[in-house]
Amino acid sequence: MAEKEKKCEIDYSKYVDAATKRIVYGCIGLVVTVAVVVFLVWAILHPHKMDFVLQDVTIYEFNISQPNLPTSNLQVTLSSHNPNDKIGILYERLDIYASYRNQEVTLAHLLPETYQGHLEVTVWSPVLTGTAVSVEPYLTPALNEDINAGMVLLNIKIDGCVKWKVGTWVSECYRLLVNCPASIPFSGQLAGTGPAIKDQLAQQCAVDV
Repeated sequence: MAEKEKKCEIDYSKYVDAATKRIVYGCIGLVVTVAVVVFLVWAILHPHKMDFVLQDVTIYEFNISQPNLPTSNLQVTLSSHNPNDKIGILYERLDIYASYRNQEVTLAHLLPETYQGHLEVTVWSPVLTGTAVSVEPYLTPALNEDINAGMVLLNIKIDGCVKWKVGTWVSECYRLLVNCPASIPFSGQLAGTGPAIKDQLAQQCAVDV
């Protein structure tokens, strides 16, 4: 009799395992489908990186009277063009600053978060300042030499995050690095003791996304 009861027992574990496998396979299939759709959208639209142009730089002060502690006050105007006709761009957490020989000579200024529509152009005109910014000892004589030569090469840099937007879909955050070289003619004068020095540049910037 016990043997007959054993034969009547049903092994439910195989049904549970089968249901679990179906759920797992279904989730994997969904993830793969979404990934394929996103990849196809990305491949078909193929977003192009934005174009940055440094329009001008105005130097109000550029003082190195304290060795290794330059003080600067300048305003820059730069523009960004979205070359995509089907993709919008979200600019987030963009820090802009001026550097000399790869060392920051102003504090980072946070640009406002901006949405840039298809083929649109955005213009920013931030003021960049730095009071007694500590730099490496070799920088002061090099900067003095450039000023005496009448030309100082500054680099206006942006470090931040951008997202691509297609319809309601928004991509993850991609790091944005922009480098705009700016050769400023000083004509032998030290800014901060005389009139402001404004240079119209229209300089194309290097962009890395």
